[in-house]
Amino acid sequence: MDHSELALLIDRTCRLTGAFTLRSGQIAGEYFDKYLFESQPQILRAVAQEMVPLVPPSTQVLGGLELGGIPLATMVSSITGLPVVFVRKKAKEYGTRRLAEGLDVGGTSVTLIEDVLTTGGAVREATGALRALGATVAMAICAIDRSGLPGGPLKDVEVETRSVLTKADLDHARGGAGG
Repeated sequence: MDHSELALLIDRTCRLTGAFTLRSGQIAGEYFDKYLFESQPQILRAVAQEMVPLVPPSTQVLGGLELGGIPLATMVSSITGLPVVFVRKKAKEYGTRRLAEGLDVGGTSVTLIEDVLTTGGAVREATGALRALGATVAMAICAIDRSGLPGGPLKDVEVETRSVLTKADLDHARGGAGG
């Protein structure tokens, strides 16, 4: 599947029409449900395969961000053989009380994996938390970059972003398909 076919498949799978209440409270006539591509193994695998060449050679550990980055990071891990940690939004208050579940990230180079990047808030928070644990975080790879910013929204924390697709790719695929 080539880049434009993947963009069209994801757009057709995830772009819903109807009345949707957004986080802001506003009502939108269109909604992008990212979990529709993440829950389908064929699409998830296709996206993960496109992520693999974006992973820097210096990466020692992949970090899947809760919730949407976890299936992608797991699939990329299965393809590359790199270990993966699951990065919570907040450490649990019981059990291990860890923010990053899995192996110890101290002293490792972690590449973060996220599904959709818009403002970069979740990646920014995870970066700070992982750095506090002794990890080096310099790269975040996302399935879809919706930020529209050259170089991505994480320059302020010195994290380079790479993406499989952008919002423009999805819009172009949709427009090119007569949608």
